[in-house]
Amino acid sequence: MLRLFALVAAAVAFVLTAFTAPILPAETPTLPATPFNYANIALPQHLNVPPVQNTDNTPAENPITDAGATLGRVLFYDTRLSANQTVSCATCHRQEQGFSDPGILSIGFEGGETGRHSMSLAFARFYDNGRFFWDERAETLEEQVLMPIEDDIEMGMTLDDVRARLEATDFYADLFADAFGSPEVTDEGMSRALSQFIRSMVAPNSKYDQGRIGQPLTPFTWPKDNFTDQENLGLRLFYGDAECASCHFGDLQATIETFNNGLDAVTTDEGAGGGQFKSPSLRNIAVTAPYMHDGRFATLEEVVDHYDRGIQPHTNLSHLLRRIDSPPGRPSVPLRLNLTDEERAALVAFLRTLTDESFLADERWSDPFAEVVAGEDDAVQPAAVTLSAVYPNPFHDEARVQVTFAQATSATVAVYDLMGREVALLAEGMQPAGTQTLRWAAAGLASGVYLVRVQSAGGVATRTVTLSQ
Repeated sequence: MLRLFALVAAAVAFVLTAFTAPILPAETPTLPATPFNYANIALPQHLNVPPVQNTDNTPAENPITDAGATLGRVLFYDTRLSANQTVSCATCHRQEQGFSDPGILSIGFEGGETGRHSMSLAFARFYDNGRFFWDERAETLEEQVLMPIEDDIEMGMTLDDVRARLEATDFYADLFADAFGSPEVTDEGMSRALSQFIRSMVAPNSKYDQGRIGQPLTPFTWPKDNFTDQENLGLRLFYGDAECASCHFGDLQATIETFNNGLDAVTTDEGAGGGQFKSPSLRNIAVTAPYMHDGRFATLEEVVDHYDRGIQPHTNLSHLLRRIDSPPGRPSVPLRLNLTDEERAALVAFLRTLTDESFLADERWSDPFAEVVAGEDDAVQPAAVTLSAVYPNPFHDEARVQVTFAQATSATVAVYDLMGREVALLAEGMQPAGTQTLRWAAAGLASGVYLVRVQSAGGVATRTVTLSQ
């Protein structure tokens, strides 16, 4: 067995030597000398008023601090929190996707699927009852952030094992000391830090916010000078005839309770009871597809179609979505908006104004473990290409390869066996700037260790992945 291990290790080393440029392992976070500002992020006037601020669920005993949120950022992106060190919180909550997941369901540390779609996190602190998950089973964010770590599908750890692993990691003692005055790694410290980081996630610089500046402090102020005619029509419908704001009200387009929104006539998922589910703020919704707790809708157009003419009768259907003449205690008669094609398109256009593009790339909430590539002058520069993750690892049938390009570039993403032979070509040619997730179906290949390699003019990145058929 030892001989076999040595041969495999030597083969991996050989292939890495043959196929990689100098890659610095992403084992230690890169953090600014002075912590980022998390505690006092300025909000525009329309978000700094009682209707918004009164929904803030930050507990008095866990206010956001710069040092606490910095620790939370590191924990959020650290794969050490999962049993085989392949999954982090950020695996299922991706910044460029508004801290949601582009998959219908998320993939856990051993390739299993989560029970529901990953919920977006921006403005999560502005939900006044403070409960989390689609079914609100976590009474506080401080409770929620530790639950995926101990989940058998998601991360598969015990808190005892996490503490031991972090205690053995040099940089955590200083981070805990900065945040809480003691180098001791504790469950409470992890919970508080992760909660602070998530509550710091605010995205107040969307086109909608820009249009609100200087306007009266009422959400429905129409028209907005920076909107197109189509976007203004969508705004008027959202806060008017389409009645979207009955549930998603105010300047955060957010709810304050769970709803049964008529996805099914018969309950298929009890949620918080009777098919009722929490709904996050609609901010950044254009980048958080797919939609609903089960990810059933792939596009905003499908979501609008559902509320226009697809709501199903259900005994627990929200009163906001049923006709006034619906008989009590019986399957309700759903509302039908009967919007025109122009009106449905206008609603989608308005929803797209809620995206804060700067939030999706802001370094404060980015991955501090992102790989860096050593250039020819041996100076360390931010990676032009980042191979963020290959997961699940190990995997059985299909792996996902997440790669980020700092700018549009010509690149090749391929998979090699330990003899250096290419077994799969995942992408080739010009690649757009941003993050993409590639799928590698390994049907017909033997179990073993393989190497995923990204090569571009900006650098080379390589990760190993184990196929277990």
